[in-house]
Amino acid sequence: MNNHFFSDYFAKLQDMNQLWWKELDSGKAAMNTPVTKALNDINLEDATEFLEKAAAQPGALAKVQMDWWDNQVKIWQNVAIGNTTAESAFIKPAKDDKRFSDPAWENEAFYNYIKQSYLLFSNTMRETIESIDGLDDKAKERLSFFSRQAINAMSPTNFVTTNPELAKLTVETNGENLIKGMELLQEDIQSSADVLKIRMTNSGAFELGINIANTEGEVVFKNELFELIQYKPLTEAVNKTPLLIVPPFINKYYILDLREHNSMVRWLVEQGHTVFMMSWRNPDESLKDVDFEHYVLDGVVKAVDAVEDITEQKQINTVGYCIGGTLLATTLAYYAAKRMRNRIKSATFFTTLLDFSQPGEIGAYINDPIITAIEAQNIENGYMDGRSLSVTFSLLRENSLYWNYYVNNYLKGNSPIDFDLLYWNGDSTNVAAKCHNTLLRQFYLENKLVANKGYKVGGVYIDLSKIKVPTYFISTQEDHIALWQGTYRGANQLGGKSTFVLGESGHIAGIVNHPQKNKYGFWVNDSKEESAEAWLAGAKRQDGSWWTHWNVWLTGFSPAEQVPPRVMGSEAYAPLYVAPGDYVKQVLPIS
Repeated sequence: MNNHFFSDYFAKLQDMNQLWWKELDSGKAAMNTPVTKALNDINLEDATEFLEKAAAQPGALAKVQMDWWDNQVKIWQNVAIGNTTAESAFIKPAKDDKRFSDPAWENEAFYNYIKQSYLLFSNTMRETIESIDGLDDKAKERLSFFSRQAINAMSPTNFVTTNPELAKLTVETNGENLIKGMELLQEDIQSSADVLKIRMTNSGAFELGINIANTEGEVVFKNELFELIQYKPLTEAVNKTPLLIVPPFINKYYILDLREHNSMVRWLVEQGHTVFMMSWRNPDESLKDVDFEHYVLDGVVKAVDAVEDITEQKQINTVGYCIGGTLLATTLAYYAAKRMRNRIKSATFFTTLLDFSQPGEIGAYINDPIITAIEAQNIENGYMDGRSLSVTFSLLRENSLYWNYYVNNYLKGNSPIDFDLLYWNGDSTNVAAKCHNTLLRQFYLENKLVANKGYKVGGVYIDLSKIKVPTYFISTQEDHIALWQGTYRGANQLGGKSTFVLGESGHIAGIVNHPQKNKYGFWVNDSKEESAEAWLAGAKRQDGSWWTHWNVWLTGFSPAEQVPPRVMGSEAYAPLYVAPGDYVKQVLPIS
């Protein structure tokens, strides 16, 4: 290494320490938040319960410990005699574990031993938790989740001295990788909230309206919560029934309008649909009292009014994505409760939870102490900071969505690749304080949306069984945010005819699955079964994107005749400015 490496590196490290202590003093560091205190308290309670139960079952614990020691000796013996091939490994990584792909993890005895010992330790910790009887189920789930987080944070792949690829790179570059990485880390700390948000892509690689979110359209309505975009037709005739998309307000809408080859919006317009998209405002403290019902009454209801007026149609097709789907279903139930005319011809739900009894791994945070702390923090700030929310979701898949980028950026010193989906993922959105508190307590914790007289909007109780319009549910097999078994249970809450489809891949990639890519297939089953497992057992897999299957279903609700392409806006909803509008361009932190 060059003579200046250590001096340069430690100078950067000193700068980092000063920055960290500055953030700590200002109360920005994560360890100072009420949420972290609540997490520490509940983890201590869970650990105490675990130790008490374990003390009463010494045999179960002794067996796990003896198995660990026996396996550890076998690993040592195997490596000592030179058996370092993948076939001879005693402990192997999971097939989707990409951390140990460098050949040195197999070929060099030192690293091979470290890898297998680490994997054995990881497996043993999981087995230890599972071996103790009598633990509260929720406590066991939390112990498993947070133990996994800690173990994966300690992975030998995350440290220069125990990662052969990093050690070699540091020598070859004279440590420049670490200096560059320290610069990237410093920049990321400055742009983070209370938890380190690691960049996943180059923030300057894309410009909204230029090379991303660039499907042509006009903003035809705007209020304090959203802008409504009407997209320009691309066909000589269009379907008579228009299509309104309700994206989640915890993310920006352009996940459905990425680059041209990856844009659902463009594809829908190319199929002859008149597409309208809601673009939610990125809330600051001034919107602290905006609640979920405001997103119904001043959001979706207003958008439906505008679409009906512009297209002169009394019924429209609708789509809701994730929490946008929850919002759409609540709107439909509100219409039913108010006994209004049937304004919705069909409703499609992308990875949407309506029954929150099975929330997936986010359930580790769904308990009264943590939610109470989050509520207090939200009330103090006026919003849930979208940067912290983004990190929380990334840590549900910590190896692929967090530590992978930590190693690549800070230890390898690489700038992230230019990837439209990851750019969107890093373009975070706040959630208004009151709305976020409602979602956590009344929906996730108390599951009021499916309860009898559990949740009110506009003075009327929401009853999902009163929704009689035809519905299409698309969920994804590997979704870690909205488990498909949970979305299936929610689909069964509705009163109308429902079509359920299960796509391959996850919450984002499984939905943004352009037919030209021919990447992921899907399962269909026209039978309505009591359980998700029974539904899947009778389902048939089909190749290709679910988009084409959905489009056939969707066009079935439009009259056979088509109409001339529609002009932008109407007399009551004159175009204001070109898409993508202003709200989508608000970036955090909002000053």
